[in-house]
Parts: sequence; C-alpha cells; structure tokens
Amino acid sequence: MTTALTPNAANHEGLGAMASRFVETDVLPWEETRFPGVQAKTLLVDRTTGVLTVLLKMAPGALLPDHEHVQIEQTFVIEGALVCGEGTCSAGNFVWRPAGSRHSASTPQGGLMLAMFQLPNKFFEPDGGATDMLGQNWNDFWAGASANDL
Repeated sequence: MTTALTPNAANHEGLGAMASRFVETDVLPWEETRFPGVQAKTLLVDRTTGVLTVLLKMAPGALLPDHEHVQIEQTFVIEGALVCGEGTCSAGNFVWRPAGSRHSASTPQGGLMLAMFQLPNKFFEPDGGATDMLGQNWNDFWAGASANDL
C-alpha cells in the first residue's frame, strides 16, 4: 500500500489504493516556504520513504541557502534559470545532483522548476542544526525515511 499523497488534491479522496492520481496543478495552492520569494506546490510526498516532487517558484533574486542533497536531486527548469557555483541551468534544461552534494542556489531573474527528491534537502542552520524547506527539524522529520538506507 502506498503512503504517497498529493496534499490539497481534493479529487483524490475516495480513490482506490491502486488508482492513478491525476493532479490538477492549476488548482493547488502555492505554499509559502521559509525562504523569501520561494513558493512550492507539492505534487507528491511520501513521508515514509522521503520521496518528494514539487513545482518550485522563485522570485527574482530568491536564494536557497546552504543545503545538502541527501540523495539524488533532479530539477527541470521550466522558466527562468537556476544558478549555483557550478553553473546555470536555464529554461528547458535539466540538472541532477549526486547524493551528498552541497551548495546554495538562486534565481537572479526568477524561475519556475519541477524538482524531484529521493529525500528532501537538508538546510544548514547557523546553530549547527539542520531543517527542511519548511523549517522542520530534518532529523526529527526525515531521518527515519527508508530512502535514507539506499
């Protein structure tokens, strides 16, 4: 039985365990993250395995500060560009990052992207702690996910 779901998808209620989940992205709300100018639409999340797929919208100048990709991360840029110290991924292009890679990323002109994670990113805090994009303690919320054992 799957533990995956699409939060805020009203058309999924009452579906059988093996039914396809069609996601009407235009009716999903943009969710605020703790980073100014960064919003997300959660398309799929599985809190048991850590699998996460989001539409990510970043305003011009928005920054995702120092973070680690705990497992492989994949991003397809739909509009704008995603910039990090290793290069720029522009609209229509794709970047993936190996497990354990660490960096900051920004969108000087803004951007819209589809991001897929085997486990959510781990953001490093000044006090030495680690959180996810929503500010939840990463170890408390995600450390037990089974993808961590891959």
